[in-house]
Amino acid sequence: MHLSTISQWLDWIASLHTSEIELGLERVKKVGVKLGVLRFDCPIVLVGGTNGKGSTVAGLEAIYLAQGYQVGAFTSPIIFTHHEQVRINGRMLNDDAFCSAFQQVAQALGEVTLTPFEFHTLTALVIFKAHALDVLLLEVGLGGRLDATNIIEPDISVVTSIGIDHVDYLGDTREKIALEKAGIFRPGKPAVCGDANPPATLIDYANQIGAKLYIQDKEFFYTKEKEDWTFSCLDKTYTHLPLNQLYLQNMATVLMVIHLLQKRLSVDQAAMIKGLSNIQLIGRVQIFPGKVTEIYDVSHNIDSITLLAKRLQEMPCEGKTYGVFSMLADKAISESISVIAPYITEWYVAPLTGKRAASADVLSQALQKAGVTAFVMYEAIEAAYGAAKEAAEPGDRIIIFGSFHTVAAALAKRNPREFISTLCTRK
Repeated sequence: MHLSTISQWLDWIASLHTSEIELGLERVKKVGVKLGVLRFDCPIVLVGGTNGKGSTVAGLEAIYLAQGYQVGAFTSPIIFTHHEQVRINGRMLNDDAFCSAFQQVAQALGEVTLTPFEFHTLTALVIFKAHALDVLLLEVGLGGRLDATNIIEPDISVVTSIGIDHVDYLGDTREKIALEKAGIFRPGKPAVCGDANPPATLIDYANQIGAKLYIQDKEFFYTKEKEDWTFSCLDKTYTHLPLNQLYLQNMATVLMVIHLLQKRLSVDQAAMIKGLSNIQLIGRVQIFPGKVTEIYDVSHNIDSITLLAKRLQEMPCEGKTYGVFSMLADKAISESISVIAPYITEWYVAPLTGKRAASADVLSQALQKAGVTAFVMYEAIEAAYGAAKEAAEPGDRIIIFGSFHTVAAALAKRNPREFISTLCTRK
């Protein structure tokens, strides 16, 4: 198999398997063994959870880069381009690097068929193997126990939060979901939980296998001040840390991981401050000030939208708040709308594209069920965003949220090169 462009490769990879998702490690691990990508000579941090995974990876990446380390990062899902999934020292790679790695994975398949995410996970590992890294950061795709990233043996495992999402694959209770996510823990290795109230199933599993569990508000803490914040754990405190747009729950989780790896990857407070100040993450409470403020957030389930609602409450607006919104059909749409509805004046709504998209009828019914009557339905998010911009006056704000796809469509109406270039050139 030899294809000449990244688009051709991505189309071929998407056609390999009969389904987009098939949880399990046997197939992907078999190919990973053939590729020789299951062992690395640097510390590995595996990051799972319902919300906050991308923020946690970005925080770790920024701080380790600020200290001068060589850092590899694998994240998902993407906003604009496939290249976002793999970063070396904060930069995306070019087409040739991806096509070469795709070729290697394809040659190792044999009779095995992989889902797109499994194929891309192995591609990332092939790329990382070609670089001399000091630390490798891997974001779990779905769940944990049976996710393709779990073929790797992490030095530290992280569960950022536990909420109700992906119930068809992970279970319909926090207890069931927590157990799936705890599947990335390892015997005798540190496990960090950013959720201050994890279900007993996660704690019991960690105790059962002998993982060293560190839970937020039990073994590590944060305190927000007016202009900065403080992190503390059992034997260390860092003060006067800079605030950024990301949630402190996740930043505290980041610093707990940094602390636990200090003997292998020493980081001083100056690097922590620099890293926390320099984090760049597309679509996570990303604020563009102006006569009309625009806020982009990929919150896509009830827990993350609740956090967004809290953030809006903390940032009062003198004018109107326009919501540009859509969600996928397998989410708790009406419940999610209900928690944020008090902070949105008018809704500009449109269905997304794809198999999982909620239709216009489903979105309308969810809005009405949540008691929202001031909404207009459009054919596409781009049109809804454009209409909101036309309606907004100085002093108003526009909130774009509900899905990665919602944010991507609206951001593309600005200047996507502006955001991609930050990932290509930042240091």
